[in-house]
Amino acid sequence: MTPAFFWCIVTLFAIAALGAPVALAMIVSSIVYLFLKGQDMALASEQMLQGLYDGFLLLAIPLFITAANIMNAGTISERLLRFCLALVGRFRGGLGHVNIVANMIFAGMSGSAVADAVGLGKIIIGMMRKENRYSAGYAAAITAAASTIGPIIPPSIPMVMYALVSDTSIGYLFLGGFVPGVMMGIALMLLNARMARIENVPLEEPVPRSELPRLTVRAFPALMMPVILLYGIYGGATTPTEAAAIAALYALLLAGFFYRALSFGTLYNVFLESGRATASVGLVIGAALIFNYIVASENIPAQVAKLMQGLDVSPFAFLMAINALLLVLGCLLDATTIILVIIPLFIPTCRALGIDLVHFGVTAVVNCMIGLITPPYGVLLFVINAITGIPLKTIIAAIWPYIGVLVTALLLMLIFPDTVLFLPKMLGYVPGR
Repeated sequence: MTPAFFWCIVTLFAIAALGAPVALAMIVSSIVYLFLKGQDMALASEQMLQGLYDGFLLLAIPLFITAANIMNAGTISERLLRFCLALVGRFRGGLGHVNIVANMIFAGMSGSAVADAVGLGKIIIGMMRKENRYSAGYAAAITAAASTIGPIIPPSIPMVMYALVSDTSIGYLFLGGFVPGVMMGIALMLLNARMARIENVPLEEPVPRSELPRLTVRAFPALMMPVILLYGIYGGATTPTEAAAIAALYALLLAGFFYRALSFGTLYNVFLESGRATASVGLVIGAALIFNYIVASENIPAQVAKLMQGLDVSPFAFLMAINALLLVLGCLLDATTIILVIIPLFIPTCRALGIDLVHFGVTAVVNCMIGLITPPYGVLLFVINAITGIPLKTIIAAIWPYIGVLVTALLLMLIFPDTVLFLPKMLGYVPGR
C-alpha cells in the first residue's frame, strides 16, 4: 500500500465518520489520492463523467426508478394488494402472506427494495394494524423483510450495478434471481405461518371465490408488466435498458390512461422524485467509478487474488468467507457502496478460483439485501419507521427471525449453486465463461 492510498483510506473513513454521505467521502478521498500522487485532480471528474456517459446499461436505473414511482402513485399497488388478498388472505396470518406475495409480484416491476417498501408498505401495514390484529413490530418487520425480495426477482437495480463492475450478462443475472427470490418468499411465508400461530393472529374474513375473477381482471394489466418486461429481454426483442424504458412507458400508460389515476400534478411530483433518486444513485456510482480507478491503479484486486491463491483456499471456503464479510459490512454500509466498491475487489479472485460470476453476483446481491434490514444501518428499517411512525426499537426487536430465515435461504443458495444457475443454464448459459 502506497502512502497516497493510505491517506486516501484514512480520509474516506474520517469524512464518513463525521456523517457525510459516502459518495462525498469517496470523491474527497480520491482527490486527496490524486493530489498526493501528483496527478491532475481533474482526473476525478473525467473518470466520473466518462464512466457515467459510457455506461449505456446505467440508463436502466432511472427508468426502473421512474416506473416504480409511477406505479406507487397510480393505484397499481392497491389493485395488486386486493388481488393478493383474494388469493392468500384466507389463511391464518393472511395479511402477512398477502404482504409477501404482493412484494414478489411487485418485485417483477420495480427492481428496488425501497420502492417496494414505500409503495406497498404503508398500505399493507395500515391493513395489518387495523383493530390491532397484528402487533406493530410484526407488521413492520415482515414488510421490511418482504421488501428485500424486490431486487432479487428481476428486474433488479443492484444487479445492473453488479453487471457494470463485473462485466457479467445482465440477462443471465436477472434469470439467476428468479429461483432465489421465490425461495426467499417461501421461507418468509413459512415463518409468517408459524408467527401467526404463536401470536394467535385472527383469521381474515375470506374474499368470496366468486370475486376472484373480477379482481384478477382488474389487476391483470398490472400483472402483465413483468411478462412484457422479461419477454422483451429473454425473447431477444430488447436490451435490458430498452426493456426498462418500455416498463416506464407501460406504467405511465397504465396509471394515466387505463386506470386514470394520474393527474399532471402527481406526474410532476413523480418525475421530480425520480430525478432526485436518480441523482442520488448516480452520485454514488460516479464516486465509485473514481474510487475503483484508484483501486485498479494500486493493483489491489490482483494483490488480493494472489494472496487468496497463496493461501490455497477452496472456492467454496472463499465464497463462504466473502459472504460472511458482506453480512458484517451490510450492518454498516449501504448496498450500493458494497456492490460498487467492495465486491469488485474480489471479482478477480472469483475468476482465478473458478467461481461462477453469475452465482457470485446473485448471492452477493441477496446478501446486500439482507443488509438492508440488519441493524444498526438497515435502510429499510428507517424507511418503514419514516412512513408508519412505528418506533425503530420496536421494528429492530421484531426483525431478527426474518433475518434468520433469509440468511438460511442465502446459505442454501451458496451450498447449491443450481438454485441460481438452473434457469440461466436452461437458456444457454455456460457457467465459468
